[in-house]
Amino acid sequence: MEITVGMKAEVSTLVEREDTAKEVGSGDLLVYATPCMVALMEGAACEALAGCLSDTQTTVGTALNIAHISATPVGLEVRAEAEVTAVEGKVITFAVRAYDETGEIGNGTHKRVIINSQKFLDKAYAKL
Repeated sequence: MEITVGMKAEVSTLVEREDTAKEVGSGDLLVYATPCMVALMEGAACEALAGCLSDTQTTVGTALNIAHISATPVGLEVRAEAEVTAVEGKVITFAVRAYDETGEIGNGTHKRVIINSQKFLDKAYAKL
């Protein structure tokens, strides 16, 4: 299947204590951590491309421009959406948004690049 502008997906999770800024080390409060929100947004972007890549391909995140605009306490569900906004060769750009049960908590843009999984791993592990 071809990757096209407009493809989208969403993923969700329940905020647990281990998802808080205090627990992941990105702050000292028991609220949903920005790194966890970003991971959820990236997961939505990956999900939007599910079924479009060959068995030897995957994507890697290469750029993020994210605003985390509202705190979410432990116990609420959060959901992230990603929509393809541009496809330039192997570079895919997404609009991403995150919500909790009361409204929007974050938004921004995300870029992913299609890579050959084995070649990528070989290059990374050649650093050892």
